Amino acid sequence: MSDSLNITLVQTDIQWMDSTATLEYLNREINHLKTDLIVLPEMFNTGFSMDASTIAQTMDGAAVTWMLQKAKELHCAICGSVSIAENNHFYNRFLFVTPKGIKSYYDKKHLFTYGKENTVYTPGTSNTVIHYKGFKLKPFICYDLRFPVWSRNIDTYDIALYVANWPAKRAFAWNRLLTARAIENMSYVVAVNRIGIDGNNLRYQGDSKVISPLGDEITTCNNQPSLTQVTLKKDFLTDVRHQFKFLEDRDCFEFQ
Repeated sequence: MSDSLNITLVQTDIQWMDSTATLEYLNREINHLKTDLIVLPEMFNTGFSMDASTIAQTMDGAAVTWMLQKAKELHCAICGSVSIAENNHFYNRFLFVTPKGIKSYYDKKHLFTYGKENTVYTPGTSNTVIHYKGFKLKPFICYDLRFPVWSRNIDTYDIALYVANWPAKRAFAWNRLLTARAIENMSYVVAVNRIGIDGNNLRYQGDSKVISPLGDEITTCNNQPSLTQVTLKKDFLTDVRHQFKFLEDRDCFEFQ
């Protein structure tokens, strides 16, 4: 149990559909880190590819094995999404791995129909909340950001984790929606996006950031590879929620 959480945002380019090369690069970049949690982008080892039959791995595959090994070596948790093959389906799966090897995961609910993700991947249906070092974390993946009902905080989480491959051409929406999610849910928002140009010639400018429950940017990354660390305080979140009891006035609803 802790009243603070040190988080490292890993904003990086990704070798297109080359998990081995990307993992080798990440291995070098993060090997020196001292932190509580490392956050990687969406499909951090391959890029956002719809060629799932080529890139998808099992839960015993190299990417998950690498996450388990690095979490143990660095004595911290690691999270990010990977293309996973399971039971004859493909999932865009957010994985959260601790030094003890515990794996929590969330399968992306809102598949990006504009990019035909829905024709390849199977949507998840479960709300997932991860308990880690005294904080409650809720994972989301990229397109989930556009759906405030799915992101709605009903006193279930302290930090919203968004991992993404969000193109630069829609950066305005990315930046505004992240701020909105923090304010309306009275939670910290930690968001990690990639940079570079992918195999579909889409450009990404990063804009990875951390936002306070009041909507203030605690830190933001420019369009460069970066390892950015920030320490979030539980006491600050508690004080803000006590002073501004906005969550108590929220509308009640149930998912159908």
